[in-house]
Amino acid sequence: MTDRSAGSGSGGHSAPGPRLAGEALGLLRRLTGDPGAEFRPNQLEAIERLVGRRERVLLVQRTGWGKSAVYFIATRMLRDRGSGPTLLVSPLLALMRNQIEAAQRMGVRAETINSTNRDDWDLVLGRLDEDTVDLLLISPERLANTTFRTEVLPEVGRRSGLLVIDEAHCISDWGHDFRPDYRRITRVLGLLPAAVPVLCCTATANDRVTEDVAVQLGSGLPLVRGPLRRAGLRLHALDIPSQAERLTWLAAVLPELDGTGIVYCLTVADTERVAGWLRSEGINAVAYSGSTDPDERIETEQALLSNDVKAVVATSALGMGFDKPNLSFVIHYQSPGSPIAYYQQVGRAGRALDESWGILLRGTEDADIQDYFIRSAFPPPDLAERVVALLEERAEPMSTNDLLGSFNVRPTQMESLLKNLEVDGAVERAGSRWLRTLGGWTYDHARVESVTALRRTEQGQMLDYVRTDRCRMQLLEFYLDDATAEPCGICDNCTGDSLAIPFDPATVQNAVDHLRRAGRAIEPRKQLPGEGRIAADRRLEPGHALSMWGDSGWGRLVRSGKQELGRFDSQLVSAAGDLIRNRWKPDPSPTWVTFVPSLRSPGLVAGFAERLATALGLPCEDVVVKIRDAEPQTMMRNSRRQYANVREAFDIRGTVAPEPVLLVDDIVDSRWTLTVVGGKLREAGAGPVHPFALADTAGRSVT
Repeated sequence: MTDRSAGSGSGGHSAPGPRLAGEALGLLRRLTGDPGAEFRPNQLEAIERLVGRRERVLLVQRTGWGKSAVYFIATRMLRDRGSGPTLLVSPLLALMRNQIEAAQRMGVRAETINSTNRDDWDLVLGRLDEDTVDLLLISPERLANTTFRTEVLPEVGRRSGLLVIDEAHCISDWGHDFRPDYRRITRVLGLLPAAVPVLCCTATANDRVTEDVAVQLGSGLPLVRGPLRRAGLRLHALDIPSQAERLTWLAAVLPELDGTGIVYCLTVADTERVAGWLRSEGINAVAYSGSTDPDERIETEQALLSNDVKAVVATSALGMGFDKPNLSFVIHYQSPGSPIAYYQQVGRAGRALDESWGILLRGTEDADIQDYFIRSAFPPPDLAERVVALLEERAEPMSTNDLLGSFNVRPTQMESLLKNLEVDGAVERAGSRWLRTLGGWTYDHARVESVTALRRTEQGQMLDYVRTDRCRMQLLEFYLDDATAEPCGICDNCTGDSLAIPFDPATVQNAVDHLRRAGRAIEPRKQLPGEGRIAADRRLEPGHALSMWGDSGWGRLVRSGKQELGRFDSQLVSAAGDLIRNRWKPDPSPTWVTFVPSLRSPGLVAGFAERLATALGLPCEDVVVKIRDAEPQTMMRNSRRQYANVREAFDIRGTVAPEPVLLVDDIVDSRWTLTVVGGKLREAGAGPVHPFALADTAGRSVT
């Protein structure tokens, strides 16, 4: 957080007075515990602008530069001058935990109001009333809560002495990590007393993003910007299309790297696969994502901070706010979609080390995952317009479930759409329901098209980053509009060094086998949309899918068989039999097999089920009948539509054995087809129903 050799200030701004500078320096040394600490360039200037001139400031500095030191010191100085508490909008609970601990070291009394401590809100508000809180941290999502906005925020805003917007690039949809709730911050500005200073901080903003932030937060916003160069960070990139070869590379290289680090993946499933592979190779690795239990996330963060694990294999959920100054390496198993996102993640390495590593591995699946992100970034214009029109027609507010029943979209897409429409002023909440506002609204086609085009450009820039023969750090700095960009002298292109390795065929085959063993659990549905719980004697048993659709294990072979060959390869029969007999071992063990029929490809699943039954030594019974053609479940986007699509599509014919049965399908997405067919089998007298599918095609979970 400090740099003994650095001065302070920047051109065009007068130096702070000696009294303010001396006071700030004393607080810096108290914060760091270093009696010889000195400010880094621009730190003291930013503090003087906030404390001495009460300005609004946009601070763009590299990761690890010490932005939190600026607002902790400014908070203490403003409080000592009689100002109210600082309101800090911070994007992640992990960031809040770290910042509260850091603030306490300097005597700044910090509290938080967030979704996990609702029972403490009254206690925190009481301390605010008593003026015993110096800094209040909230998440941007709190600004979406009606009770918080109407009952808490006006009082907090009225008394605030400083507003800090951390990770301010989230305000701009030009940025790589746009969050609609950040747009609500403009309303907070309207609640502040006159002359309350505002600090916007980020390490990942190019010129376009800083201009957008400045427009939203007020004209004349001074920009305090420093160089983005990370000294000692050795950047390397390798184009390794095969997942199995990338796993082999990780197993070979990680033990040779000093210290501990992070391996970033684009999806939750990949964090689990990569961490599992590393453990099988004797490397202590743990998976981490937004799906990880909150207590486990805290334990994993602490294990990494304490060097108790070699690597945490994570999605971007382990990102903003996680601070380990001696993190030795950041490796990307797949490529992020933009240089800004990459810089933000790779910049976690080596903040307090003379040398660290930032290594990007590019794979064939990267583009598909990035395309998914780009396509789902904005709601389709026709959907947004139809939702607004429906709410305008209705006299009564509608619940989210009502809207899902009216539109064929995923729940997450509807939630995102409603949040964006609320921020834009087109709709508003009425308790748990939604209604149209009186204000005008039109879909901003031009902006969406422009941002989408930018995402495609950024996608191309990441491909260029891998293939370039230029200095990699210089290219990153160029993409981030850093005017000081120059060759770093230590990346692979500057030195001619390479981290490429020869791949041992036996190890690669072990990695292939690992990917093929991954599979995926099929959790039984327990609730019918609008109809209550499924009775225990009509419910599926826990099931299993052999692969994820299109993955590097068996998924590509499944896709080829379904979409191209019209027949599933015999390797899939063997693999399914091995899974069922030796790893899954459904209990009670099935004594017969049946399958989900198709009117469009009648022989595909039937033929596979018969061959699988033969391999298992079980009879295959053709007892399920499809009595109505239905749209593919992959076309149905929410549970109401998915269940309605198949509810009356199947029936049972003939006599059904009252014994456990293996129910086979080629793909599983929503689980409603298996749920409906399994319920019909139980009603007809079958024993426990164990669902099995060749591939899970459910949408990617990415955090």
